Amino acid sequence: MKKVLSLVLALVMVLGVFAGCGNETNVDTSSKADTTSFDEVKVGFIFLHDENSTYDKNFMDAADAATKALGLKEENVKYKTNIPETSACYDAAAELADDGCDVIFADSFGHEDHIIQAAKEFPDVQFCHATGTKEHTEKLANFHNAFASIYEGRYLAGVAAGMKLNQMITDGKITAAEAKMGYVGAYPYAEVKSGYTSFYLGAKSVCPSVTMDVKFTNSWFDIAKEKEAANALISGGCVLISQHADSEGAPKACEEAKVPNVAYNLDTSGWGPNTAIISSKINWQPYFEHMIKAVAEGTKITSDFCGGLKDDVVQMTKLNTNVAAPRHTGKA
Repeated sequence: MKKVLSLVLALVMVLGVFAGCGNETNVDTSSKADTTSFDEVKVGFIFLHDENSTYDKNFMDAADAATKALGLKEENVKYKTNIPETSACYDAAAELADDGCDVIFADSFGHEDHIIQAAKEFPDVQFCHATGTKEHTEKLANFHNAFASIYEGRYLAGVAAGMKLNQMITDGKITAAEAKMGYVGAYPYAEVKSGYTSFYLGAKSVCPSVTMDVKFTNSWFDIAKEKEAANALISGGCVLISQHADSEGAPKACEEAKVPNVAYNLDTSGWGPNTAIISSKINWQPYFEHMIKAVAEGTKITSDFCGGLKDDVVQMTKLNTNVAAPRHTGKA
């Protein structure tokens, strides 16, 4: 009982996060910010998709916020969008390097080998990569991996999902045995498995009878496949859907089927005003500011960067109180 209450209290303590985190962060991005000039710094960003992908838009919003906060000239911020996980990524990186970019960031797991190739060819340019794993084995002075402890946010999202299931049980909409969630995953990668495991454990911490089915789309962004997977899970008896996939497919399927949804990267209440509960997300602004400042000041970019809730790198979107369960629906 005490353990459960502590979990629910932890959820209540992060309601400030649910309400939308502030701009302050515990990650030290200050360094010489007051005296450093960023007028001549050039930065390039490589995105797997464009703003239609929730995953890429989250990066784009952070890149825009970081470069504006540091006062970079607009013409010194270069975007490459819809860059697949092929040699096209190397080509994009090489073009950005030839264009004078001091630091180049790529946002997708499959970009890594191509970014490493570019880092070897352009040793005077710093290359940063999200979600990768090879910095510690490549040992290149100008190649860096970065990610976040997103499982922390997914666990909290799971708690919110479990509380919603408890409300549905209390209201007689489902029985305890029918508390079955569905999860739309992109690929059976460790990142996705870690995420849905955390989500499930968060839900189970307050709703002990919960079960969960997972369907993979084998694509990071495919609106039709994600919607199809969500509908299949709903048809299979899932009464709440979450996702680690990058489009509006699953949230829209949930809104049409009137099934509660927990999403990723963006507030999806615009797509699902009657079904969206909350989303977990990574705030990339602190890392982007860190890498740009390091280049401007000639300091080292952090190796294998990984921030969490305490650093304001993992965040929760605003809780949709029209759909979310009231606080008292934690496990008794």
